Amino acid sequence: MRIVIPGGTGQVGTLLARAFHAAGDDVVVLSRRPDPGAVPWRVAAWDARTVGAWAAELEGADAVINLAGRSVDCRYDARNRREILASRVDSTRAVGRAVAAAARPPRVWLQAGTATIYAHRYDAPNDEASGVLGGAEPGLPDTWRFSLEVARAWEAATMEADLPVTRRVILRAAMVMSPDRGGVFDVLLRLVRFGLGGTAGDGRQYVSWVHGDDAVAAVRWLIARDDLAGPVNVAAPGPVPNAEFMRALRRAWGAPVGLPASRWMLEVGALALRTETELILKSRRVVPGRLLASGFAFAHPTWDAAARDLVARWRRGGGQRQPPGRDSRD
Repeated sequence: MRIVIPGGTGQVGTLLARAFHAAGDDVVVLSRRPDPGAVPWRVAAWDARTVGAWAAELEGADAVINLAGRSVDCRYDARNRREILASRVDSTRAVGRAVAAAARPPRVWLQAGTATIYAHRYDAPNDEASGVLGGAEPGLPDTWRFSLEVARAWEAATMEADLPVTRRVILRAAMVMSPDRGGVFDVLLRLVRFGLGGTAGDGRQYVSWVHGDDAVAAVRWLIARDDLAGPVNVAAPGPVPNAEFMRALRRAWGAPVGLPASRWMLEVGALALRTETELILKSRRVVPGRLLASGFAFAHPTWDAAARDLVARWRRGGGQRQPPGRDSRD
């Protein structure tokens, strides 16, 4: 297959490019800061805003997987909010225009989205059919409301172009866990290794996650399945509360205890680290209804086993270090 991955220089993009390349597929990554010698697949330049010479890469492609967007691991001040929103909407619109103008358009367009679009809740899981979209929760913090606005605008931009030939899939993705250095699992494991991997806040908030192997397999499944379009939750079927999530990770590492962090401690820490507590405190109880209904089988459906597998791979040094200082979705 020929796979084009705009914004494919971050953790998830590298994971996908590495897997497709290893399988013998023709992979092209589009980046605002191309460094062709750093990876074995081809990297081409784009500005993530306008249709340019890069659009030729889409001609005859089997799939385009757009992962572009500024990292959300920052404080949501006015400037960062503008950049977070614009980087997602502008790049998505550019991909849509390029696909619409292609003489031989890609068969499928997989567009990154986020599981954050669902409501903060504890009572029931969110699937694509019955899940509650966020925004109506009482007392919703302004930063959380901003994330929901971004998620909705991102999905809306995906549907703007008139694409009679190309199937569109929106990846409402949970946190992708891989042993790569610098990825989200590496960050969480570092807390455990330093004795800080205890419960965050009251620990009731659900953590939705997906093992990197299953994320890659799900993308392959969605490329192959012509009957699947629209929003698809890319998340393991076993989301767990934060307290249980961190306990399982400590167990997998062999750490007997982890220092808990109260909400006020997290707020102070987030301020010092120039990030937001929403990434930790919002309850994301998301399940993969459409994937399961279509027959997709998860290799790592439970967090206990997935954590053990990821720790073992991390200890073996199986992950690759991500480029320092680079946005998660370029």
